[in-house]
Amino acid sequence: MASLNKVQIIGRLGNDVDMRYTPSGSAVANMSVATSEKWKDQNGQNQERTTWHNITMFGKVAEVAGQYLVKGSLAYFEGKIVTEKYQDQQGNDKYTTKIYASTMQMLDSRQDQPQQRADQQQSPQQQRPQQNQQAAAPDYNEFDDDIPFAKHHSINGV
Repeated sequence: MASLNKVQIIGRLGNDVDMRYTPSGSAVANMSVATSEKWKDQNGQNQERTTWHNITMFGKVAEVAGQYLVKGSLAYFEGKIVTEKYQDQQGNDKYTTKIYASTMQMLDSRQDQPQQRADQQQSPQQQRPQQNQQAAAPDYNEFDDDIPFAKHHSINGV
């Protein structure tokens, strides 16, 4: 029987994107995204629960996220859930669950976008998101840097 590991998240960033680069120069973006659900309890009182999700992206989609997303940005992420095991300083096994996102789309309208840092101002051409597309294996030579949302890419081996 086949299995499926797919997650879709729409939420707001709790902080600016943490950009890092591998020794080979590949971009890695880490961020924390909040999703909220609201309901009325049996007494008619409004209730709200916020869940925080750790999201990691790689390659070109990570570069785009690092360039355009800031704290408070509303965005859509699609990818898979992974649980990683590590050891703390005392040697105890610990686990962390995160989302490896292969697709990202900004959802803020121009008026709703959080204030960008001065070094990340967009030209009018760059502000228009393009159609979502996915490629199984990124070909970094095909990117047009003037249109950062033209392609969304899958994570190699993920």
